[in-house]
Amino acid sequence: MTTPNSITHSSESLLKASDLRISFNGRYVVKGVNLEIEKGSRVALVGESGSGKTLTALSILGLARGATVTGQCYFEGRDLLALSEPELRGIRGSEISMIFQEPMTALNPLFTVGDQIAEVLQLKMAMLPRDAWQKAVELMDETGIAQASVKARSFPHQLSGGQRQRVMIAMALACRPKLLLADEPTTALDASLRLQILELLDRFQSEFGMAILLITHDLNLVKSFASKVLVMEQGLVVEEGDVEQVMRSPKHVYTKRLVNSVPLRDVVDTAEEFEGSLIANGEEYVMQAKALSVHYPVPIEGFKGWFNQGRFTAVKGVSFGLRPSQTLGVVGESGSGKSTLALACLGLQSSDGELKVMGQFWSRGQNMRSLRAKVQVVFQDPFSSLSPRMNVIELVGEGLDVHAPQLSIEERRRRVLSALSDVGLTQTEFANILERYPHEFSGGQRQRLAIARALILEPRVLVLDEPTSALDVTSQKQVVQLLQGLQRTKGLSYLLITHDMAVIKAMAHHVLVMKDGVVVEEGLVEKVLSDPQDPYTQLLVKASS
Repeated sequence: MTTPNSITHSSESLLKASDLRISFNGRYVVKGVNLEIEKGSRVALVGESGSGKTLTALSILGLARGATVTGQCYFEGRDLLALSEPELRGIRGSEISMIFQEPMTALNPLFTVGDQIAEVLQLKMAMLPRDAWQKAVELMDETGIAQASVKARSFPHQLSGGQRQRVMIAMALACRPKLLLADEPTTALDASLRLQILELLDRFQSEFGMAILLITHDLNLVKSFASKVLVMEQGLVVEEGDVEQVMRSPKHVYTKRLVNSVPLRDVVDTAEEFEGSLIANGEEYVMQAKALSVHYPVPIEGFKGWFNQGRFTAVKGVSFGLRPSQTLGVVGESGSGKSTLALACLGLQSSDGELKVMGQFWSRGQNMRSLRAKVQVVFQDPFSSLSPRMNVIELVGEGLDVHAPQLSIEERRRRVLSALSDVGLTQTEFANILERYPHEFSGGQRQRLAIARALILEPRVLVLDEPTSALDVTSQKQVVQLLQGLQRTKGLSYLLITHDMAVIKAMAHHVLVMKDGVVVEEGLVEKVLSDPQDPYTQLLVKASS
């Protein structure tokens, strides 16, 4: 069914929103959405960043702060939009719960995760502190967190991304709600963890009989989980219907664009084997590691810890060679050691073994500064990696302060504009672009700023740490196309850290598969993805299909 967005009527309706409109200072960002969720159903709300899907969910619970919300939103006969704040507070968490998109920001960093779950139980179910704590540990155990009694005493930053997401699920389900609003519950998680989180939600839904509204831009997630889908664009529902039907035969041009947003392979391929001599095409590897290991000190329990520290090995004897104008993909689940490997390759983490950049050892000697200009990084989340207090000319040109301080103001301005042009951000499209701040750009545009910031020093190697995981599907495809084009025109080499097999398939020439700090499989990307040998690689490939 396509627009206009019409609401159906069912005796099994749990929540029914009619003509839902959300505005800020008179500007409408959600423009008349109709939504029905039946008891025990799974509905997906899909769209790009800025489409209004998260605001729609927040407005159901009265959490769209600063917004004017009109229309009707009935939950079991009660219009949520007409309820007072105390009345809404009684519904939040107990009858309608929400899993927020980023658990690291949603969880309080000053309290242990066990205390935060227990607090919900004390407030909503009037449990005594000791009983609430025991129940919190049980909930964490039910969500699959190993050593739950120990992990409950951990702070959010001491847990992995998958564990933090499980804590959020335990908190949301603590009071057995009738409706769960899941806002991007698997964003930035690797493929195997995504599967685990979906299986977890599936199990809890079957056990509690609750309904789930899934807010996401991940169409694979929608296909494998939801039964009904609504597609939002610029505050409007442009298409809705059965998931299989909409995905197989989308009617609206926007839905077609989302369905076809899988990154396409567009790189100069090579027939060379991954193993070979030190020389590739007459040139040395731009980056080469031999038996690279990274160790962290860890405390020892008991009196022995008074005098000694233990040692945790995060990366164990990794070897690779990165050729000019090629991409080496490193893939693995959270905790596999891939990000630690990236830090070592950037010279930001002490390591054992050999690491060479442009034929020179990556050390802290006199050549370190010149080598740093040749190896730059693009981080996962452009919003947190770019200072909100610096404008574009300051952000993009910051590296010139260290590596080219002799440049005049005009030369610096010219270099910044050139780097912005390379990533498709021009003064013609964005008036006064140099004076703008990061919050004035979309997620995809911010990632382009981050890439321009790296390119301004004319590097030979870019370390790409999950460069697309925080972006919606269309922005992901655009950023991948940009990186592919830059590699062809500038001869860049990429060390690509990612959990997204679609990005690996589109960009990588060779791939390393890491698990528990060890490379379990490596080789040409076509060979590894089409015929994986290691059981873990087989699991990753299956989970991404």
